[in-house]
Amino acid sequence: MQDISERILKYIDEHGEVDTLDLAAVFQEDHQKIVGGVKSIEANGDLIRSQPSTRKSWKLTAEGEHIVQHGSHEANIFHAVPSAGIAQAELMKCGKNPKAGFSKAMSNGWIYIDKSGGAPLVRRKVDTIEDDVLACLKEIVAGRESAVPDSTKGDYKKRKILEETVIKSFVLSKGPEFATSLKKLETDLTVEMLASGLWKDLKFKAYNFDALGATPGRGQLHPLMKVRTEFRQIFLEMGFSEMPTNNFVESSFWNFDALYVPQQHPARDQQDTFFVSHPQLSSKFPLPLIDSVCESHERGTDGSIGYRYEWKLDEARKNVLRTHTTGVSARMLYKVANQPGGFRPVKYFSIDKVFRNETLDATHLAEFHQVEGVVADYNITLGDLIGTFNAFFNKLGITELEYKPTFNPYTEPSMEIFCFHPGLQRWIEVGNSGMFRPELLRPLGVPEGVNVIAWGLSLERPTMIKYGLNNIRDLIGPKVDLKMVQDGPICRMNC
Repeated sequence: MQDISERILKYIDEHGEVDTLDLAAVFQEDHQKIVGGVKSIEANGDLIRSQPSTRKSWKLTAEGEHIVQHGSHEANIFHAVPSAGIAQAELMKCGKNPKAGFSKAMSNGWIYIDKSGGAPLVRRKVDTIEDDVLACLKEIVAGRESAVPDSTKGDYKKRKILEETVIKSFVLSKGPEFATSLKKLETDLTVEMLASGLWKDLKFKAYNFDALGATPGRGQLHPLMKVRTEFRQIFLEMGFSEMPTNNFVESSFWNFDALYVPQQHPARDQQDTFFVSHPQLSSKFPLPLIDSVCESHERGTDGSIGYRYEWKLDEARKNVLRTHTTGVSARMLYKVANQPGGFRPVKYFSIDKVFRNETLDATHLAEFHQVEGVVADYNITLGDLIGTFNAFFNKLGITELEYKPTFNPYTEPSMEIFCFHPGLQRWIEVGNSGMFRPELLRPLGVPEGVNVIAWGLSLERPTMIKYGLNNIRDLIGPKVDLKMVQDGPICRMNC
């Protein structure tokens, strides 16, 4: 089948100037298809000239269609009035839009209200009428718009029984490079064309220097990774060293027992912790540390009486998906306290995944990131911990902070950290903190006089605040919008 563009060119060659609307009727094609063919021709050079043109036409509205089928509203009202007259209330029940019909019939002088006989009656003022509205609309339906005066059409437009439409088209004629067939334009200038001189005889498609280039494919950093990088940079600027956290599977000994968490604590139940079935048990513990941890749990240390129960190694050997990275902090403190040359003050941090058997909601996930920090030095206090938080969060641009006392098995005093979320319009917990208890520190070998402040923060919740997200499942998980990841700013921190 001949291409629509070549059909247009052939018609112009045989008949000269033509309007695309007329061409659509001749070809029995949709007008937009004709316009598309014209655009294709124009893309191949100056084969044709096209001048914009507009045509106005009138068409009936739904109410106008009703009038053509049943007569005008005023005519229907006139015919509904019997020779003896009718009460106006009864007349208003006749036909469609009787209110407009009554008004027009009155203004046309077809009916009047007779008040001479007591109760007012509507009576005919003339014997017969001509339904001019119906006649004019039939002329328009028949395509004889010119037979209807413009003033009448304007009046019908106000009555919303006619509407005017404007159709844009193009008047086509031969151009300076007119031909009856399209020649494919070259889009690339090749080395072969230049070497052979062939380019001189070829016609090239015009370059559109305003067109946007294709966006190059690239990887995208997730907002969590952007904020994680900022967190890490802030810690390094504050003089912290990063701890190794490459073990998602942790023994209960380091995850709980070394942190002075009793073996009957609810956090060690299956409804809160994911236990590993293979390998189910671990046995790589420093033997001297086992004895000191057992002593601390059973009888206490540094004046404490302990938990007064029989500590069991079998319970400590159970492997779990780590519920926090604080076990890494305990391992690092043990290493620092027992290094050659004795203890030296340290500042450590880590950012990595932890796992909790949580019920999912807008602010909780079963898998999330913990920002761990620990500072061990002589004579540091809770004030140093609060000052560290204020400095850290101010670098993030988060200034609305609150601290609330709480209980942790391994810290005393302990406190929770809250940030205000503008989107949720409420305070949300972003972390837990405190000073490590002597029952934790002494078994690890940390000398007396050394205090340790420690904290575990959420990475997801500060990220939600910085990116204005109200639901954590919009940040991580199967519902994440990849466009959000692609369009997110590189850096959102206000350092």
